[in-house]
Amino acid sequence: MTGFEQHGGCRGAAPGLSDSKCSGLLSRVGSSVGPERGRARPPGTMAGSDTAPFLSQADDPDDGPVPGNPGLPGSMGNPKSEEPEVPDQEGLQRITGLSPGHSALIVAVLCYINLLNYMDRFTVAGVLPDIEQFFNIGDSSSGLIQTVFISSYMVLAPVFGYLGDRYNRKYLMCGGIAFWSLVTLGSSFIPGEHFWLLLLTRGLVGVGEASYSTIAPTLIADLFVADQRSRMLSIFYFAIPVGSGLGYIAGSKVKDMAGDWHWALRVTPGLGVVAVLLLFLVVREPPRGAVERHSDSPPLNPTSWWADLRALARNPSFVLSSLGFTAVAFVTGSLALWAPAFLLRSRVVLGETPPCLPGDSCSSSDSLIFGLITCLTGVLGVGLGVEISRRLRHSNPRADPLVCAAGLLGSAPFLFLSLACARGSIVATYIFIFIGETLLSMNWAIVADILLYVVIPTRRSTAEAFQIVLSHLLGDAGSPYLIGLISDRLRRNWPPSFLSEFRALQFSLMLCAFVGALGGAAFLGTAIFIEGDRRRAQLHVQGLLHEAGPTDDQIVVPQRGRSTRVPVASVLI
Repeated sequence: MTGFEQHGGCRGAAPGLSDSKCSGLLSRVGSSVGPERGRARPPGTMAGSDTAPFLSQADDPDDGPVPGNPGLPGSMGNPKSEEPEVPDQEGLQRITGLSPGHSALIVAVLCYINLLNYMDRFTVAGVLPDIEQFFNIGDSSSGLIQTVFISSYMVLAPVFGYLGDRYNRKYLMCGGIAFWSLVTLGSSFIPGEHFWLLLLTRGLVGVGEASYSTIAPTLIADLFVADQRSRMLSIFYFAIPVGSGLGYIAGSKVKDMAGDWHWALRVTPGLGVVAVLLLFLVVREPPRGAVERHSDSPPLNPTSWWADLRALARNPSFVLSSLGFTAVAFVTGSLALWAPAFLLRSRVVLGETPPCLPGDSCSSSDSLIFGLITCLTGVLGVGLGVEISRRLRHSNPRADPLVCAAGLLGSAPFLFLSLACARGSIVATYIFIFIGETLLSMNWAIVADILLYVVIPTRRSTAEAFQIVLSHLLGDAGSPYLIGLISDRLRRNWPPSFLSEFRALQFSLMLCAFVGALGGAAFLGTAIFIEGDRRRAQLHVQGLLHEAGPTDDQIVVPQRGRSTRVPVASVLI
């Protein structure tokens, strides 16, 4: 928590103070920030230092307007505006040193790599029945493949989050993706008696994803602002469902063409080499947070890692939106791994497909169809969510979390119906999956945008990292294994048959609908705090609000031409 709110505002510091006196004090203290910028600060009050005062006041306090940034407290312009001044294309080019075309090209490269990451992740799901046959494993071990990968990715994310806030992000991504490509290629040569080695290599693949997913969104945030940023993030997050769908498609089609599922794991490493070259040649490191600061605002300096964690833990919008995103990760992780296998078992029960027997190649079109559905629903859902949110923001500042809540709460019943109808009609199952995944995909870009505007630039990679940790720790790190474990436990109590295999997986997947509803409730909670947290982050970036240290209960009050630090309580009396 930052600024005056750390002490509960003036009402928290002096409970007996009336509302009118409280608001008057805040008006006088807040309105004087602009004139002070032209003067040298007294010793001990340098911008960005941990002990810097969080509010300052001019020598001649005046309740009237003062020069400054439109839309900020004490500035000329609209005092009620909640949005900072947005630079135009020429202003962005001057700040970042990159032309609009070059910035768009950087986003295109980042989108390509994001698509490649998710394509690799779900190639395994596209050939999962063949992997089960090759290594002779059950559902719980199959779920463990994804769980090991996500767990590694989750553990390494904070490391790259810390590095991404302090070092060159371009080179961090280059190294991670090169390592990931080599490990993925190596995993395609593992013999059938060494399943543990496949788990190890899938865990090492998490290095590449952690180095990229925690850093890439912060690059986009440092290139664009406001609606431009939302549009670019929506393009970036289109790559998640599209890449996931392409993973299913590439896995199943390459396996069919080569006659060996191992070749499905050899496609993305070659494309990874191209990704490293594009990163090295095209991407340039923009200055952190510069596009959100006014030209005369002090630069932002990184704080300690523990200070970052404390601030994030005290940011309710970040915490609650991360919990909501955790539900999204739980549902998508479960469906991503198990939906093709579930659809295949459904067709076997309906008599539309012969069963997959040991030693045979599992031939089914469900991975291809589910991949196409994932691509289409992802593009439709991400675009629909961003557009609805953009239109509603003008009339409702809580539009982002409300749209996320509506998407999750709306998807839950359709996912439940898709499972319930699978034994009667595979067509109805596909229709309900299509609707449910479209509503679920509405969250991707919006959640990323929420994080970027409620967290200051110098701790965004850390915030991305810990959102990844939380969402995967409680979401898709364990959900594929949990679904497989429940399925295996249910089958123990039933006679062995293809019907019992189908029913066990059907009942275990129904957990996803209930988790989705809980995620919708978390986003509703986010809507309560989103306005205040966004405003505090904006004021911090503009240099109008600084964090106080744990024992810092002082503000700066001018005394005859110089600023003096005095206790907050003495000003409020």
